[in-house]
Amino acid sequence: MELDVKKAAQEEAEKTFEAFILWTKRIVLVSFIFLMVVVVGCNNGVETGKNATGSKYNGGQYNPSNLKVSK
Repeated sequence: MELDVKKAAQEEAEKTFEAFILWTKRIVLVSFIFLMVVVVGCNNGVETGKNATGSKYNGGQYNPSNLKVSK
């Protein structure tokens, strides 16, 4: 009787562990796909190329040489 209980418990534990691993893989895969969609979606609005508008660094605007400092 005791061996049957141990065997049944072992089989149930192995079955549960396999299901746990399967669902963990599925959740990680779905999370990765979702993250990739978000990253690509956020990057679609970035303009590149010759006629791109948007924030660009203007060195003349931040150039401290136009400050009048008396010495």
